[in-house]
Amino acid sequence: MKKYYFSVLFLFVFAGISSAQAVLDIKHAIDLYNTTKMREGDFFKTLSESEIEGSPYLNDDFISGTLITTTNTKYVDVPLRYNIYNDNIEFDTGNEIQALGAPEIVDKIEMGNIKMVYVPYSVSKKINRGFFIIEEEGKASLLSKPEVTFYEATKPAAYSDAQPAKFERKADSYFIRVDQAEAKLISGKNDMVDVFPDNQDKLESYIKKNKLKHRKPEDLKKLVQYYNSL
Repeated sequence: MKKYYFSVLFLFVFAGISSAQAVLDIKHAIDLYNTTKMREGDFFKTLSESEIEGSPYLNDDFISGTLITTTNTKYVDVPLRYNIYNDNIEFDTGNEIQALGAPEIVDKIEMGNIKMVYVPYSVSKKINRGFFIIEEEGKASLLSKPEVTFYEATKPAAYSDAQPAKFERKADSYFIRVDQAEAKLISGKNDMVDVFPDNQDKLESYIKKNKLKHRKPEDLKKLVQYYNSL
């Protein structure tokens, strides 16, 4: 495997891929809010980054990490962080913050004890691509997808105080991916069996015997481990 350190080469490859677009921490949320205000004629109440509570990031600070591409090239000691709101990986060049403009070249990312992949996934039969945290890895993998929602500031009302604009972290969503198929959302108890292409009778018995619940990540992890042992 080719290995590179965070250097001019890294900047050439990845800054070029991202069209050299510097990403402000919460640019999209601020633009959305300010555009709305301008359409309402409220030009003097635009939003700045310091006025938004919460965070769009998995970790606010950059973590020295490793990025492995689909061509098996490995970049090490790269300052990385995951922007949940934008569903993208950002890296610090030392002068500005860049985002990966072509995340499909990513095979795996490691940031401290967190491992992430960029894979296809399906929700309501619609297929997208996105970043996921690896919770369990094997023939079948359990993946979690962090969720963040942006709320605009609200004015005081009769029975409520004014609320600042904020990012609010939601419960993670969990997906199971078998081999190279798209990851599938586990939203109900039937999904715990239907997501797997084989050994469904054994899985049903295992779920019943161990009283596994689809809402419990630790139960989903046990189920994936059991499947991988068959």
